[in-house]
Amino acid sequence: MLCKTDQTLIMTGERERLKELLRTRLIECGWRDQVQMLCRDIVRERGVHNLKADDLIAEITSKGRALVPDSVKKELLQKIKAYLVQDM
Repeated sequence: MLCKTDQTLIMTGERERLKELLRTRLIECGWRDQVQMLCRDIVRERGVHNLKADDLIAEITSKGRALVPDSVKKELLQKIKAYLVQDM
């Protein structure tokens, strides 16, 4: 069950706008390229036939999250807070 905030973000389309902002910022800062390189390194290390997609995702998730720049996290958090204040 979604909380009221999630429902509001989805119904107003704000959630999609925030996701697109995040996607754009991650590309701009080179995060996506870094994660792709990490994935390639893991595949080369283990071999494409010895690695399941779920295993790759499990290994890369925490590393990928750690690579998100603080500036991107702060910007997104500010946008969410501003939206919630405006919505009240």
